[in-house]
Parts: sequence; structure tokens; C-alpha cells
Amino acid sequence: MTTKLVCEELRVRVGDRTLVANLQLDIGAGSFVCVLGPNGVGKTLTLLTLAGLREPAAGHVALNGDRLDSLERKNVARRLGLLLQNHADAFPVTVIESALMGRHPRLGFWQRESLADLAIARNALADMDLVGLEQRLVTTLSGGERRRLALATLLVQDPDILLLDEPTNHLDPLHKITVLKRMQAFADEGKIVLACMHDPDLVARYAHSVLLMHGDGTWQFGLRDEMLTAQNLERLYHTPFSSFSGEGRNVLLPAAS
Repeated sequence: MTTKLVCEELRVRVGDRTLVANLQLDIGAGSFVCVLGPNGVGKTLTLLTLAGLREPAAGHVALNGDRLDSLERKNVARRLGLLLQNHADAFPVTVIESALMGRHPRLGFWQRESLADLAIARNALADMDLVGLEQRLVTTLSGGERRRLALATLLVQDPDILLLDEPTNHLDPLHKITVLKRMQAFADEGKIVLACMHDPDLVARYAHSVLLMHGDGTWQFGLRDEMLTAQNLERLYHTPFSSFSGEGRNVLLPAAS
């Protein structure tokens, strides 16, 4: 089955305000798409809508050719993983137990995790630089460690599509790069990553395509280099941007006032 995320004429509303109007996306295997936009433009609500956790005001979403609203949630969880901005731990489980929760969509009723599942979880923890923390309670982790554990749990889930809301939140510079390189590798494996971000420079380094959300219903979608221009970012964030050259590429940063 070919990995594909499609939305047709999708409309996202909150109250009487239309945040996104007539969104058309056809994202194929191997894509790393980043979403940029100011606070409050509906990035999270759009992500929840794409995940099927919020009803669209109009239009529909399809995963691998099947309409999202026709699929059972366990089937959706085998195809799609979602990282929210914040994560609350209901129980004081260990790091390895938390990671293994990602296997639940792939287990039968009352089925226990196998040694193969445990190996998958350990590999995902290694990918997120969490080796040695397997027996720590999740309640003792730092914010950055907990963020990386949430991402590791999604890797254990092994869906076709990852929807990530600010995946680099709470992370130091080293682990931001670690996470984004792993997400890039996930896409290179023939899957899809769609991530809401706040750093245009990181987006420029790792994204294939970019969705710009303006919050008034309008949006722009295209290849990274077409979208990440000073003109587009100034329109998006309502502040001037300057371009700096370094390491063989241009860096766009907000201009000093």
C-alpha cells in the first residue's frame, strides 16, 4: 500500500472564525512537511483534524486512499501517530513501559508484548538518546527527556504517517538536531512526517515542503525553497526578515528593530 495523506477542501473553524479554508494537500511517501505560522492561527487544530480527533467544518481527510472517517480508531493508529504539544502521565510507569505502549495498536486482545516488541522499543529509545533510562519512572524525567520519550513511543508504534506538534519543544540544540535527523530518516524510509514548527531555520534545513498558515483562512503550500522567502515570512509573521549567507546556504532571521 502506498503511503499517502490527502485532504480535500478541508475547512477548520473555531467558533465563527475560519482558520483554514479549502485546504488541499496530497502528500506522498518520503515527504517531510513542516507547518509554520504565528501563535493562534490553528496549527494544532488542523493537526487534530488531520488525525481525525476533531471534526472538520467541511471537506475530508484520507489515509492511504481510505477516508479517515470510515476507519476504526485502532486501524487509524496503525497508520498514523500523533504527538501533542503537552503530555500528561496518568500512571508512574517506567521509560521502557511507556515506550512499549506504542505497540498496543498492533497487539491482539489480551496479547502481551513479545521479545521482538521489546527490541523495537529499545531501538527507538536508542534513536532518541535515552539508553540507560529504561527503568526510570517517567515522572522523574526532564521536560526534554519526556519529549524524546513521546517521540520514541511513536517510533515504536511504527505508523505510516507522523503528525507532530512542535516536536523540538523543550529540547536543547543537540537533541533538536537528533530528533529532526531521525524524522528525516523516517521520511526517507518511505513514510510521511508533518510537523508544526516555530523555527524557519530548522525547517529550511530538514523539510521537503512547507505549509504556511495565516490564520484568516488563507494558506500557502509548496517546496521548501519556494515557501521560505523573506517576503513570505514577513507576510506570515508580520515582521521584517533578513537573509544571511553561511555554510553554503541562506538563513532567514527576524530583522532587528
